[in-house]
Amino acid sequence: MDSSPPAALGLPAARRLKQGRDFARAKAQGRRLVQGCLILNWVALPAGTVSRVGVITGRRLGKAVVRTRARRLLREAFRLHHPHLTQPVDLVLVARPSIVGKRLAEVARDYLTALRRAQLYREHNADQNQP
Repeated sequence: MDSSPPAALGLPAARRLKQGRDFARAKAQGRRLVQGCLILNWVALPAGTVSRVGVITGRRLGKAVVRTRARRLLREAFRLHHPHLTQPVDLVLVARPSIVGKRLAEVARDYLTALRRAQLYREHNADQNQP
């Protein structure tokens, strides 16, 4: 029996935007794209740094439970797909009212579509590793 602790599935603090100035920089200096249930703001980072994400949910989405679920869905979409980003970026994801009631698969589909449109997503499949 394996006695090692289970792997943490959360998003480490180093991968989250926390400072207001980072959010403001992404809005002022970055680029913006609207896709389905989210708005994607991003600013490129120097090579060798890690990509980070920040999530904004306004009160017009609904009560705190609804806003918290929207934040969790957007962070999880980032967590699942950040290894396939073409370059390090600071992402600010803004939840739109249409996110209410969506499942992770639907949110992830909008997120990936936005990344592809922004040319930030590197497709990954088993065939790419073949010579």
